[in-house]
Amino acid sequence: MNITAQMVKELRQSTGAGVLEAKKALEATSGDFEAAVDILREKGAARAAKRSDRAANEGVIELYAHPGNRVGVMLELNSETDFVARNEQFRDLAHELALHIAAMAPRYLNIEDVPKEELDRELDVLKAQALAEGKPEAIVEKIVAGRVNKFYEEICLMEQPFVKDDKIKIKDMITDTIRTTGENIVIRRFARYELGEALD
Repeated sequence: MNITAQMVKELRQSTGAGVLEAKKALEATSGDFEAAVDILREKGAARAAKRSDRAANEGVIELYAHPGNRVGVMLELNSETDFVARNEQFRDLAHELALHIAAMAPRYLNIEDVPKEELDRELDVLKAQALAEGKPEAIVEKIVAGRVNKFYEEICLMEQPFVKDDKIKIKDMITDTIRTTGENIVIRRFARYELGEALD
């Protein structure tokens, strides 16, 4: 298939990839746009993994108040340099993340942050539910494993599908930004406040 300049341009706009990288991905997939996006995402994830040990101490504190001022979010998003921290793409990412946190109310950043007691309690509930549904004991563990992933999507920010596009997870948004900026990007911490919520 003939790869046109327009195809390359559209892929670059969608992924932020370089001209040659986009063209090679399209050639490798015989012009299949979605498959080319997947290839570029995988390459981005590999690059992001290489950069993950680099210090990210610059960045922004993003403040977001949902219309009506009933929900507010404070988020620290870090980059390696202040050059990237001032970049419009980086600042847009910080804003989108804060908006997402306001809407989806994650309780933890990563899977590893979920307390063991809370996870154990959820696993017990999921197992009891599967057994109550009459599922065979032999497949209960597989069912629980699938359902615990859904649990993580509900409470862990990095596992959640983005509120504006449920085809992309928050961790993929971070990976894409790492790929396009060439720097390690880290969500350091966040806090979400909702008017009238109970204090523990």
